[in-house]
Amino acid sequence: MRAEAVQPEWRRDEVSAYYEAKTERLLQRYGPGPRVHYHSGLVDVVPPPGASSEVLRDTVHAAQEALLVELARAVGRFPDGGEVLDVGCGLGGGAMYWATEHQAHVTAVTNVPSHVALVRGFAEAAGVSARVRPILCDALSVPGRAAFDAVVAVESACYLPRAEWFRRTRTLLKPGGVLAIADCFLCRPELAPGFDRYWRTRIGSLDEYLSAAHAAGLELEVRDDVSSRVVGFWSLTLELMVHERASAHPSQHPLRALAQAGRGESSREHLRLQQALMDGGLEYGLLVLRRVD
Repeated sequence: MRAEAVQPEWRRDEVSAYYEAKTERLLQRYGPGPRVHYHSGLVDVVPPPGASSEVLRDTVHAAQEALLVELARAVGRFPDGGEVLDVGCGLGGGAMYWATEHQAHVTAVTNVPSHVALVRGFAEAAGVSARVRPILCDALSVPGRAAFDAVVAVESACYLPRAEWFRRTRTLLKPGGVLAIADCFLCRPELAPGFDRYWRTRIGSLDEYLSAAHAAGLELEVRDDVSSRVVGFWSLTLELMVHERASAHPSQHPLRALAQAGRGESSREHLRLQQALMDGGLEYGLLVLRRVD
């Protein structure tokens, strides 16, 4: 199934401005660092009701790192010590994970100007500044040819024109190199407009991804559906929103804070995403694609 006809085309400067404006809020929710992630995570056990914000934040961070562990497992033999391109690196949590846990030399690409200095600072704090190089660059304009053992895209492929990006990625990969993707994929086309409008993306179906990848010379090796393990992550973020609202309005009754949080746009979209993952409207998947020579 294809959904291009109903999807908005976000300009790259709009996406950059969107994340620039969200930076402080993301740091407050997912920080303090140095490994700061703002993507989904894998949750097998949700903390009991009434968990503190500290417990929730620790569980969220562990879940986000568990996603990276699972993505590396899907690759099979992750190129330890190799050259890795982190596309849409955010605040650099993934880049620091690959550099620390896999001794990779990571080129961390972002299109948000303020994030370059933040990633550099976090890399220094983590002791991996020699192995993490943040650059301000569009994903389609990364320089080089046959330069990387692996390209990693955690919830960034949904922002990119797939056919063009896959062609560029194949050029950037060394022979036999892998592209590892973790993202949401569209299963019911009617969900695309709302999803894209809120998240500023251009979500696609697995068929669209795999067709474009094959045409670019990238062959599928692994497809893992981890939707059921991502569902709990959105329960955690919803609970965190309640704590955040209570902190902002300490005199407010907790039940009122819960009700108001549930009415907010962010909470509604988190709930919609969670429901779509549960009823099959969306799939959260891991894809491993290899350069074919």
